[in-house]
Amino acid sequence: MRDQDYYVGLDIGTSKVAVVVGQVQEGIVRIVGLGKAPNSGVRKGSVVDIEETVSAVSGALDEAERSCGITLEHCIASVGGNQAVSIDSKGVIAVSRADGEIQEADIERVLSASQSVALPPNYEIIHNIPKSFVVDGQAAIKDPVGMSGIRLEVLSHVVGVSTPAVKNLSKAITQSGLDIDGIVFAPIAASKAFLSKKQKELGVILIDIGAANTSIAVFEENVLIHSKVIPVGSNHITNDIAIGLKISIEAAEKVKREEVSAYLEEVKETEKIDLSKYEKSEKEKPGLRYVCEIVDARLNELFGMINEELKLIKKDANLPAGAVLVGGGSQLKDIEQFTKKSLGLPAQAGVPAFEVSGIVDKIDNSLYATAVGLMLWGIDEAPTNVSNKRRLDQGSARIGGVVEKIKEVFRNIIP
Repeated sequence: MRDQDYYVGLDIGTSKVAVVVGQVQEGIVRIVGLGKAPNSGVRKGSVVDIEETVSAVSGALDEAERSCGITLEHCIASVGGNQAVSIDSKGVIAVSRADGEIQEADIERVLSASQSVALPPNYEIIHNIPKSFVVDGQAAIKDPVGMSGIRLEVLSHVVGVSTPAVKNLSKAITQSGLDIDGIVFAPIAASKAFLSKKQKELGVILIDIGAANTSIAVFEENVLIHSKVIPVGSNHITNDIAIGLKISIEAAEKVKREEVSAYLEEVKETEKIDLSKYEKSEKEKPGLRYVCEIVDARLNELFGMINEELKLIKKDANLPAGAVLVGGGSQLKDIEQFTKKSLGLPAQAGVPAFEVSGIVDKIDNSLYATAVGLMLWGIDEAPTNVSNKRRLDQGSARIGGVVEKIKEVFRNIIP
């Protein structure tokens, strides 16, 4: 089968690289290949060692190619971490036609106008997502095409990334033998795989707890209304345990995964942890509640920051579809109960929100959440879908609509 018949999502994270390969058969997405590899070339979402990152990408790619039986050449990649910023912006134009009928070209122009936003130096816009339009003062319009008016405004959500960071990421990917068809902000990609249309309509927050950062994406009325990268991740919890118990990082990670509960109310005072199971030289048996209190302090910090983001958009305790948890940190025992109490929202672990076949049973949402979303992104951006994409999915229409502009950026910044 041709490489063009496959769609590849490549997620380069702080602790791992994940690859998902999919294809469409009779309208159903079929996952045909998966690959993963540990990564030590990224810090807080930014490539700091290209050679190490290339090695990790190549390892994950080799595994994926063996499982699907083809040499892969193209991918949709993720970007996240501290090099990504998001901000709301406004754009205003005069409608071009003499009769005042709003055309697709007017939508493009007003979105272009909304890109005149103050980003940090050396940052590029990769997403410009319309939240709502205003026609001659009439607000909360989702799709103004075909309406009549003189003045067209848009409120959009802009995501920018550091140009040097994109350049380093792109170098690592291209040196691994892949062409880049587009780059997507990681939490937006994950939401494509793990949030249903109904959840996005009602109001939902996706919380992707990664190794170094936690990313959030908030949807309402099927539109992305807010996103943010918070500089606290699951590695911070591991580090806290290591310091509190005076054990190695490796042993602390095992304690976190096998012993700790995020829901302090369920932990008994009498329970102990036998550290010798994780580090032979250790003889101590600290109280489980003591360790869980350490974790609770860090989780309260993280979820306090998430709640502050929700307060900014007046959605704290006000998202009917609640919170959906993905990423490595979402595997912490009882994290759903903690989330419910902390945010005052329903909470659940992420599960694929699309009809899929193939090696689905091997998908771990903590590892492949973003990569699956990137693969789906590639399917949606296929040439047969691009022309009518805004009509098919107004809520995410412009999220990936700047792929051609991204390619132009690549041509400008990649030697």
